[in-house]
Amino acid sequence: MYFDGYGYRGTSFEQRYQCFSASFIDKPHVETGDRIIMPPSALDRLASLQIDYPMLFEFRNDAVERVSHCGVLEFVAEEGMIYMPYWMMENMLLQEGDLVHVKNVTLPKGTYVKLQPHTKDFLDISNPKAILETTLRNFSCLTTGDSIMVAYNNKKYYIDIVETRPSNAISIIETDCEVDFAPPLDYKEPEKPVAPTKGKEQVAEAIEPEAEPKFVAFTGTGRRLDGKSSNYQPQPISSAARPSDVKQSGGSSSSRYGHSQQSAGSSSVNGTRRSHGKLVFGQNAHRNPNENPKEASKESKQEQPGKEEPKFQAFSGKRYSLRG
Repeated sequence: MYFDGYGYRGTSFEQRYQCFSASFIDKPHVETGDRIIMPPSALDRLASLQIDYPMLFEFRNDAVERVSHCGVLEFVAEEGMIYMPYWMMENMLLQEGDLVHVKNVTLPKGTYVKLQPHTKDFLDISNPKAILETTLRNFSCLTTGDSIMVAYNNKKYYIDIVETRPSNAISIIETDCEVDFAPPLDYKEPEKPVAPTKGKEQVAEAIEPEAEPKFVAFTGTGRRLDGKSSNYQPQPISSAARPSDVKQSGGSSSSRYGHSQQSAGSSSVNGTRRSHGKLVFGQNAHRNPNENPKEASKESKQEQPGKEEPKFQAFSGKRYSLRG
């Protein structure tokens, strides 16, 4: 195909045009989609050809070898010129008045597309899926590698076309297409919290304390009223004793105390038993009530050979008179 004035020859549509942004004409709605405005002569040529509808075009910037696809909105542009959205010119690295190669093509219906927003702000929209569905109604096709613009609430959001199926360029007119999202370009995964290094004090606190010693009742030293030492040593009693053990210990305590009394009295008289209900102090504490006091004193003298220990005597100090 070749360009000869504004005439067309051949069996397909292929032409070069000067491109300008939609700001050159009073049609701001062109910026919300991917459709271009072509001259009326292009409509005459397309009508004479047996082309598939909808009309889809491939346009190429030969200077940088960039290729994209678009649809057509109207045929009201001046001859030799086309108007397109400014974001499409940015994708193609085109300046106002640059030449672009336009060719009609047939694209398969899309089944899958993967999108990646440039910023996380797009995900902050209350319902980004609904906004995206409304915006894509103004689009006729998508090309892998392009960046489309979504206008919402007086703000522009740019989204990359990461993947399309079944081909690199698909038609999205009257088709059910699955849409997937990739993380935004400025998204950063939250850093995992690093456990602080434990110092010596924290390590000491982390060490489990040693088991506390069990409670032992009556661990003191026994003292006798006559001043002699007692050989009785109490046995430790566990604080977690069972009720049955407590009952048994009640019976054993009496025997234990009885044993201590016997051990204390063994120094004077073996086999001595105290009468129940009586408390005896002094030298007669270990004496058998049925025994004669004289016989008990004789036996005590026989059992204690050698020198006896001096007994405690009250008020045994020297006597002084205030008169001198």
